[in-house]
Amino acid sequence: MVAKNNSVARVRGPRSAARRQHILATTRDLFVKRGFHQTGMAQIASSSGIAVGQIYRDFANKEAIIAAICEADLAEWLEEETLETAVAVGDREGILAWIERIGIDEPSHENRRMMCEFVATVGCNPIIAEINRKADVRLRTSLGAALASLAPGASPQDRSTVVDFIITMSWGMVAGAELFPYRDHKILRHYMASLFRRELAAMCN
Repeated sequence: MVAKNNSVARVRGPRSAARRQHILATTRDLFVKRGFHQTGMAQIASSSGIAVGQIYRDFANKEAIIAAICEADLAEWLEEETLETAVAVGDREGILAWIERIGIDEPSHENRRMMCEFVATVGCNPIIAEINRKADVRLRTSLGAALASLAPGASPQDRSTVVDFIITMSWGMVAGAELFPYRDHKILRHYMASLFRRELAAMCN
């Protein structure tokens, strides 16, 4: 009986993971199209084809779904293993490319919509605010490690200021792309990249 139950558990495991991923993908699409506030569990159930009760067994509430989506998006965006490898081997250009991607690259329309929805909810939902706080810590930790590798002689305060600068650039690119989608942002991205490299050079001297 024990062996049989274990076998059933192994079969259910992948199905459960696949179901959760389907819920997350469906919900993310709804968030992009409808926004956080206009998307409820009933809409998620209808669009995913999964019963509301089953969704609640997989996720405690809508905020838990948001947290899982944010975790997956953050991991994909940060590419922490790529940075760790570049730092470990002293790949300066690789580290610079990673930082510039974080600070300057223009996210896709879907990612921008998710980010804007997230920001709009941070101020009125303490659970989302805590998700944001943890994501900020993780981002700052990665950026701090990158800058420490590039400019080990710089003061912690200087590195912290540059981290703030990079994060501000990143959110500025998101806002600019959403507010002014008809503009060509390539020249601005090149300018911001050169500005960052000048700031980094000054910090290293």
